[in-house]
Amino acid sequence: MLGQALSAAQHTVEGRVAHSLHAYFLRRGDMAAPIIYEVDRARDGGSFSNRRVVAIQHGRPILNLAASFQVPEDGLEHHADKPDVPSPDGLKDLTHLAADVLDRIPVKLRRFMTDQRPFEFRPVEQTRLDDPSPQPPVKHVWIRAVDAMPDGLALHQNLLAYVSDFELLATSTLPHALSFTRGNVILASLDHALWFHRRFRMDEWLLYSMESPNAAGARGYTRGQFFRQDGTLVASTTQEGLVRVVDPAKARQRSAPREQV
Repeated sequence: MLGQALSAAQHTVEGRVAHSLHAYFLRRGDMAAPIIYEVDRARDGGSFSNRRVVAIQHGRPILNLAASFQVPEDGLEHHADKPDVPSPDGLKDLTHLAADVLDRIPVKLRRFMTDQRPFEFRPVEQTRLDDPSPQPPVKHVWIRAVDAMPDGLALHQNLLAYVSDFELLATSTLPHALSFTRGNVILASLDHALWFHRRFRMDEWLLYSMESPNAAGARGYTRGQFFRQDGTLVASTTQEGLVRVVDPAKARQRSAPREQV
């Protein structure tokens, strides 16, 4: 939904490149129903354009997004250093989990872990889903599309928006050794922001470096950075989401957590 909303905004802009977006998730989406994206051409200035997007499903808004676009221009240059972590070569994809672990995790999570996906995810840190131990709220994952993609920065930005949600909020649970096999954790994105700094390709390896500086009030705050293999920072993101620990029986009854926030 985040990637599609950005794409809808991009279709109303010419000669300018997306440099940031801010979104709020209002309601749980229905993957079996279409989504209508309404775009408001809020402003077209000399260098910047702003667009507001509302995603509507079943007659109700489920996402609000604001995106900003800029005419490409040169300026000052500096960026953070890429973390010193192993390269993706030799790391296992997320789908390569032991069969005994898959048997002990919920069906939905098992399907997410094993289904064929359009991206490779190779985590640097190996976390046990069935019996985790307390870890620092830091995570690194190499990400790449499974096949070559066409040129066009807009498409690659849309897909980075899509994958930027991957594992970001879950980073806030690492210090608390929560086991997703017990079904007692509810995670739901509340808001998401993304900044595009430089050009990149999603069919080339990107390191997604994530950390969670804070968790409080049943919310986890997380932030992340995307680096090319040569160490160049290409995008940054932040997210806050619902992190609620509940009784497993009650968790099964909460089929639409975003409706109750």
